[in-house]
Amino acid sequence: MLNRVILIGRLTRDPELRYTPAGVAVTQFTLAVDRPFTAQGGEREADFIPVVTWRQLAETCANYLRKGRLTAVEGRIQVRNYENNEGKRVYVTEVIADNVRFLESNRDSSGGGGNREESSFSGGSSSGNRGNNNYSRNNQDPFSDEGKPIDISDDDLPF
Repeated sequence: MLNRVILIGRLTRDPELRYTPAGVAVTQFTLAVDRPFTAQGGEREADFIPVVTWRQLAETCANYLRKGRLTAVEGRIQVRNYENNEGKRVYVTEVIADNVRFLESNRDSSGGGGNREESSFSGGSSSGNRGNNNYSRNNQDPFSDEGKPIDISDDDLPF
């Protein structure tokens, strides 16, 4: 059996950080994910998917994610239910994220140019996965030689 989901979308609001009575951090946010087609009126539609992160990943998301920022989320779908104040059963479907990638830097989301930055943060439940999972990479274009010819010998080609 497999329960895995990967989403790319934009945050609809800033993440909301809370702590359980046991002191465990939990963050909730909603990701707007565009549908791959347009409606009859030519308008793009989106799905608004609730995402939950726990522990260190929750604190990292609360510190660095902001409304409108392009983000990739990897995790699993969870359906839970509870009884509301009126005695009705309420079902909630959400993504429990264990990996979040920030797909644009703060400069990119505010309209500035420059190098794009991708950061990935993972959360783990096992003690062996609590090491330094956080990393940041600068994605620089290896072909940005300002239009100059590239000198490649036949020995460099793999075929």
